[in-house]
Amino acid sequence: MSDCGTALTTTPIETTIDEVTRNMNPLKTLAASALIACSTLIVAPAIAHDHSSDTVTINHPWSRPTPPGVPMGVGYMVITNHSDSDITLTSATTPRAKNVSIHESTMTDGTMSMRPLKDGLTIPAGDTVELKPHSYHMMLEKLDGPLKEGERVPLTVSFDGADSVDVMLHVEPLDGDMKMEGHGMDHSGH
Repeated sequence: MSDCGTALTTTPIETTIDEVTRNMNPLKTLAASALIACSTLIVAPAIAHDHSSDTVTINHPWSRPTPPGVPMGVGYMVITNHSDSDITLTSATTPRAKNVSIHESTMTDGTMSMRPLKDGLTIPAGDTVELKPHSYHMMLEKLDGPLKEGERVPLTVSFDGADSVDVMLHVEPLDGDMKMEGHGMDHSGH
């Protein structure tokens, strides 16, 4: 547990961060980690960007800027299933990251935990699911460089039960309330 109350368990993703930050000044490492953690706490601006297939609509795909040397980012969006059958978000790809995985964050006893959804994320028939901070989200792992404010990141979102949808994640500014509110983050589900 660090001085700021954040609990971490080393996983392959954190190992990658450790490799990148091993030779960085500890203060810079802490600042970069805090910036990424805080960026997931910000509510997205209400700017909609629609992307559709016959059965799926994806609204407002967005991300946050990443500090130099931090090899992962996040992806958020609102997915609506217009069909009469459940569909499953199974994967996503982008030329900007080596891997994209689907995760869920939950709060238990004051600690935020994040775990990968190995079987994907089900979107029930006729329903909408939002990928957002403190909830479902995508992790863009092993980025080829920092995500920069104003950038548009191509992302192909794939489903079981629906066609893939191509979207552009809009990298939105870091603004709003960035307080951690004393909550820790446990990555032991990786």
